[in-house]
Amino acid sequence: QVQLVESGGGLVQPGGSLRLSCAASGFTLDNYAVGWFRQAPGKEREGVLCINNKDDNTRSSDSVKGRFTISRDNAKNTVYLQMNSLSPEDPAVYYCATHKFSLFPITCDMRESSYDYWGQGTQVTVSS
Repeated sequence: QVQLVESGGGLVQPGGSLRLSCAASGFTLDNYAVGWFRQAPGKEREGVLCINNKDDNTRSSDSVKGRFTISRDNAKNTVYLQMNSLSPEDPAVYYCATHKFSLFPITCDMRESSYDYWGQGTQVTVSS
């Protein structure tokens, strides 16, 4: 059974940090480009960061550049989203998703239509 499970969300003060995990089961996550998306109440879901399937290069949205990073731990079949300097603009449900599979190198993008497997999301709240 193919499954993505996010964890690590919670409540953090402004300026604080969180690390979200996206654990895969039923397939090898390293074979896929992976994206992190978020959706705040009343807003459309937006892409945050993604990582390529072959060379692990990443792409970031302007809103999180310099604050958030994405990385893999292939031994754990997991992708992480490290979030630093969290601000009141960051609260949302955060989702990870796998890019549609390709045997060829993919330069990841942050269009929802490029991704086919999604986790259930994890809530991030930023409040003092």
